[in-house]
Amino acid sequence: MRPVGTGTQGGECARSAPAGCDGADARPVPRPRADALRNRERIVAAAREMFVEFGSAVPLDEIARRAGIGNATLYRHFADRPTLIHEVVLSVVSRIADRADEAAAEEDDPFDALRRFVHAASAERIGALCPVLSGAFDVGRPELDAGRARMERTVRELIERAQAAGRMRTDVAVGDVLVAIAQLTRPLPHTGCPDMGDFIHRHLEIFLDGLQAPARSQLTGRAATIEDLRAPMAH
Repeated sequence: MRPVGTGTQGGECARSAPAGCDGADARPVPRPRADALRNRERIVAAAREMFVEFGSAVPLDEIARRAGIGNATLYRHFADRPTLIHEVVLSVVSRIADRADEAAAEEDDPFDALRRFVHAASAERIGALCPVLSGAFDVGRPELDAGRARMERTVRELIERAQAAGRMRTDVAVGDVLVAIAQLTRPLPHTGCPDMGDFIHRHLEIFLDGLQAPARSQLTGRAATIEDLRAPMAH
């Protein structure tokens, strides 16, 4: 006689419900569909562009239109503006860290790696996004803190490599580089210039020339640290 519990029904139950055969639904949570992930990425990319161009108060309907999706699709992914802003900031921080990692991995000369990173990071227009960070944005979230820490670490490693190789002056720090990128990518008020990209990269080259060793000037004050950059956000 076949032992109890080894029949077909019991075997199927054991395979489909590892936690037991008590009738509970043990099916895995389905992953988002590929088209849903693409829509989310399109929304974040469109929001990033429009925040740079018009500020974070731009109507969400306009962001949906730029992304090429319907309003309902946007609200399915992001219930309100703060949620979307949070995702945009996470995206920018992650992309900047990615650019630093790529530069470090693919450039033999450590200062060339820093140069490549500075130009790539400028494309994120973090200067234009500074008002988003300085507004009523909740910066005390674990995922944002982790992303920010990764970005700071990767940029610091680029700088320390260039300094250790004697290619970069040693009286500057990671805060100096990030401040310069933010300032040089901030839109000039009342300029009427729709595209400042050519000027940005030109002025970044001037800045990079000033970072190289041997130093040609004596800097006043002290190097800007990450803690200096965080201080205003704590108030």
